[in-house]
Amino acid sequence: MLHSRIFTFNPIGTNCVVLWADGQTACTLVDPGMSSDEGVKDLTDFLKAHGLTPDAILLTHGHFDHVWGVEKLLKLFPVPVYMHPADKGILANGASAFKGMEDLKIFKHNIATTDVADGQVINTAGTPWTVIHTPGHTPGCVCYYSADNSLLLSGDTLFAGSIGRTDLGGGDYDALIRSIQQKLLTLPGDTDVIPGHGQPTTIAREGTSNPFLQPFNEPEGDFPEEGIAIEGI
Repeated sequence: MLHSRIFTFNPIGTNCVVLWADGQTACTLVDPGMSSDEGVKDLTDFLKAHGLTPDAILLTHGHFDHVWGVEKLLKLFPVPVYMHPADKGILANGASAFKGMEDLKIFKHNIATTDVADGQVINTAGTPWTVIHTPGHTPGCVCYYSADNSLLLSGDTLFAGSIGRTDLGGGDYDALIRSIQQKLLTLPGDTDVIPGHGQPTTIAREGTSNPFLQPFNEPEGDFPEEGIAIEGI
């Protein structure tokens, strides 16, 4: 059985997830966005109390609020950090996505990452995760899916009742909707979803009630530019 513990860190409320399986002392950290030493202590105290040691960090994308605590954690746990290479520029200067904040050094991260690719399977803490590349929020956004545990880590691609914003640098609304419709909503409906912000949800719930995923929110290009001829009109 896979266990999860969600921490909500930093002023933006980013979900950091700790994942571990029965009988395992190794755990996986997802999007450790701690912006303070207190946040790092909260996480490490939890790990110590449960006898857990990280063996990998999974990043869903490179935005600063999802990587704030990575450097501090790597000093304690020198583990591989997995991320899609298309977000390396955002990781190096996360503020570049925000107009007027490009020069803020607090958002610049020098982290060595291990590249992931769509369809790749990563084994961490005894659990295989399939990488699903879901560009739209950023070019390198990915989700991590465990079929064995019916669990999707959706980052900022899909939220409960919402989707990731696309008005930042590298954002693409049409690409995001395609990613969700073609790669996420095709997963089993009972798949649990832990997003990068907010409350957990399920694929079925989002497919039937998420207002951004209802008919007529399709990406551009689904219909011919000259329109559709309807007989009798």
